[in-house]
This record gives sequence, C-alpha cells and structure tokens, in this order.
Amino acid sequence: MIFSQLPTVAALIAAVTALSAQPPAATPTRADILRGAYGPYRANNDLLFYHLDVRVDPEKKFLSGKVTIRFKMLQDATRIQLDLHAALHVDKIVLGDTTLKYERDSGAVFVDFPETLRAGRTYSIEFYYSGNPVETGRFGAITFKKDPSGHPWINTACEGTGASVWWPNKDQWRDEVESMEISVSIPNDLVDVSNGKFMGKTDLGDGYTRWDWLVQYPINNYDVSLNIGNYQHWADRLGDLPLDFYALPENLEKAKKQFVQAKGMLEAYQHYFGEYPFQKDGYKLIEAPYSGMEHQSAVTYGNHFANGYLERDWTGVGISPRFDFIIIHESGHEWFGNSITAADVSDMWIHEGFTTYLECLYVEYMWGRDDGLKYTNGYKSRVRNLQPIITPRGINKEPPQDQYFKGALFLNTLRSVVNDDARWWTLLHDFYQHFKYQNIMTEDVVRYFNQQTGMNLTPVFDQYLRHPALPALELKWDEAAGTVAYRWKADEPGFQMPIRVGTKDHWQILQPTVEWQTMKTPLQKDEFEVATDLYFVTVGKL
Repeated sequence: MIFSQLPTVAALIAAVTALSAQPPAATPTRADILRGAYGPYRANNDLLFYHLDVRVDPEKKFLSGKVTIRFKMLQDATRIQLDLHAALHVDKIVLGDTTLKYERDSGAVFVDFPETLRAGRTYSIEFYYSGNPVETGRFGAITFKKDPSGHPWINTACEGTGASVWWPNKDQWRDEVESMEISVSIPNDLVDVSNGKFMGKTDLGDGYTRWDWLVQYPINNYDVSLNIGNYQHWADRLGDLPLDFYALPENLEKAKKQFVQAKGMLEAYQHYFGEYPFQKDGYKLIEAPYSGMEHQSAVTYGNHFANGYLERDWTGVGISPRFDFIIIHESGHEWFGNSITAADVSDMWIHEGFTTYLECLYVEYMWGRDDGLKYTNGYKSRVRNLQPIITPRGINKEPPQDQYFKGALFLNTLRSVVNDDARWWTLLHDFYQHFKYQNIMTEDVVRYFNQQTGMNLTPVFDQYLRHPALPALELKWDEAAGTVAYRWKADEPGFQMPIRVGTKDHWQILQPTVEWQTMKTPLQKDEFEVATDLYFVTVGKL
C-alpha cells in the first residue's frame, strides 16, 4: 500500500514536537523521524525487488556486497530515500554505467539522479556497501558469536533497530518488495539459512561458498535473515508443505524432539486462517542464540528446547508448560506480522496483539475452550494500562508491551461482543484472507470489522487502542427498589458495549452506554457477577 501527498520530514518534526505532551527527553529526534516517516522521497516510489548479495567474514566481523534494488516511480523525481546505518560505508551506488551522487543524514541515504525519473517507469540501481556492523538492540541486530564448539555463529534479529543496521534498503514497513533473492557467501565449512526457498550453493573457489535463496512473496525488510553456523539439517512435510529444521550438532536430538510441535502449531493456525502463507517457500525453524524471532519462512528459536518461555510458566496459570512458547508465538507471526503487516510501527498491535491471541487460539484448539480462556486471562497481570497501544505515527517509536497482552485480551473481548462463535471464526478467517500479503493500518481493521458485523465497533476499538484506561462498568444498587443502575465510564464519548452480567449459570446481556440505565434484579450486590473472563474491563460496585 502506497500513500502519496505526505508531509515533508521538516513538517513532521515540527508537528510531532508541537503536539507532544511528553517531556523534552521523549521528543522524537531527527533520526527517529527520518526512520519512521514515510516522507516524500519514500512515497515517490514503489519497491518491486531486492537482490541482497553479501559476503560475510566471520573473523573480521565484516560485511561487503551489493543490493540490487528495483522500483517503480509513482511521481516524477530526481531523488529517493534509502537507509544504511552510519557504521557501514557506501562504496558506490550505480544506475547502469552511471555512478550516482548521494547524501547521508542520520542513517538515511538520499540518492540523487542526474535526470528525472519518470512516473510509471521501472528502474534498477545497485548499492555497494561494506563495513563492520554494530551490535545493538535487544538481540544485537547482527551478532558475531561462537557456538559451544567454537565455530562461528552469526545471526540477525533487527525488528526494532531496523534492517539498515546491516544492509541497505528502504527501511520502513509501508512498502515491501514483491519478491527477493538472497545470496550469502561464507566460509566453506559453514551453513547459511535465510528466507525463502533454497536454490542451491556454489563453491566460489576461494574458500567461500555462496548460498542462494528465493523469496517468492512480499517480505518485511526486518524479516530478512542470516543464520550462519555449523548447522545440521533435517526435513519433514505437512501435506504439500516442506518443513526444514536446523540445529547445532550438540543440540540435534533435543531439537528433533522439541521441534515436532511445529506440525501441531501449523495445523492449528491453518484450521483458523487457512493455508500457511508462504507455501512455495516452505516453513523453516532454526536454532539461534537468542529467544526467537518471526523471520518470514525462517523462524528462529532459542527457547532452551523446553516448554514454557525460557523454562517459565509464561502466563502463570499452569498451561504454558504444555507447549513451547517460542515455536507457537513466533510462528504465529507468519500470519500476522509477515503476511498481514502494519504499515507503520505505531500500529504494531496488528502483529503482536493478534499473534498473542493466536497463542490463545492454539491452546483452545489443543485443549478446549476452558483452558483457552484460562490462558488468555493469565495475561491480565501483565497489562499496565499506562499508555495507548497505538503510538504517534511517522516516528520510529515502538509501542508499549500492552500491545501484546492487552491486544489479545481486547480480541477476546470482541469475540464476546460478537457473541456468536460460528460468526467469529468466519470473521477471523475472512479478515485474514482479505488482507493477506497487504500492509494495513488500524483503520482498515476497524472498517472491516464494522462492515462484516454490521456493528459500530469504532468506539470500542478506540477505547482499547487509543486510550490507556480500560472501560469501567459502574454498578449502583437500590436494594429497597430491587434495582441496579449501570453505565460505562470510558474516555470515548460514544462508547457502548454489550456485556454479560448476573450469574455464571444464568447470564443476561446488558447494553450499557455512558448514560445511566436501570434494571430490576433479584440479586444482591455480592451475588451479582460480571463475566470478566469474557471481557477485559474493570467493575465498580457503588
């Protein structure tokens, strides 16, 4: 999805700074804006194809290579924006036989063309680069480690820091290539596992071998992955879907035992959403030295070959120890995050809230509705309700962790609002199928849910996603009259949401708004219950 007529970077900086109620230290930097904004030199072109061809020197921790970038112009222009971390050198950028001029600014690389590029035409440039990338972020972005046997072990995980920390690209979420080739040249005794279908390897005759991969679907730039090491490989199938697994020799038997969970996970998610999104590329699960990441068709894993999350009961209710959290969660991103992608980091809940909810659906598929609810509600203790889930747009700022837990609990609430499971399963399936391989925003999600349910769910979405506080159901008794008054206390003026009240064996559905209403009830205050396992709300009995 491409958007035009967007504000300039300078205008975005001014607007965000003026609107921010945060202290000055939290005001986005120029680098945040250049990374996060879909500015005019990004909006004027549509990515079509990358060929990343990189040579990796493990001992020197050095990268060198080129990226072929093919794009179609949407407007007449003489400049485009690409991105590359300042630690890496731009060796040259060429269009055919012409060496192009460029300017660097806070990680952005503005490429200038001697003649106007015309709207509607397709162009291809080659971007040569080299250098020692920095290790940064939670997982190091790109790390040069040694495995327990002393072999080089090199991995990438750069969702937050951005793919431009180790290769030049259009480092944003809104525009993805339609397909990609990845060529990785490494010492002969090592294996590279990257995204897509393995196309073969070539001995280069200088002690290096090139491993070639073909990605046949759109791909997020941060999903592009190198996994270089002394890997052992084994294969399986789920119907027509190729399954490939990689682990270090010392962990091979543990991995073979643990990775069998991948089949059940794939069966569960295919039950809800349809065919695995990257059928032609296959599914891969790869051991890595960090907990795990959702790299498209090349999911990485470092969960100690044990159930739970890093051997902990993740939601604290006794269900997490039944399955391997990383296999189930990170693979769920193949549907939400990789196939359906947020167009801006502000709307990252589309990745994380939905995928956390997929964990809950996996539990329900495997062990039934009651355990699914129990697992889901275990996430309530992790929600902070301090910031909105959706953050300001156009800056490089990751939303709070509530996007995971509150996002999943919100979707469980929506299921109860729809109040018809057959309809809910159809809605989820069709939502995914409608938007797969697209980059979308929250507005697209809300519009679809409104259209398909015939309900105005906009205030409900906005309350949960755009305000920190949960909606509070206020209840006020008049015991003499045998009545209870009720209303929603919420930030959204038009907020209204049905909710089940009464007793567990005899629920009735109220339709509260922000205005007081009254109902007769034979139940005393201490007998009157609210179905808080089905809705993520607070309750105040006055």
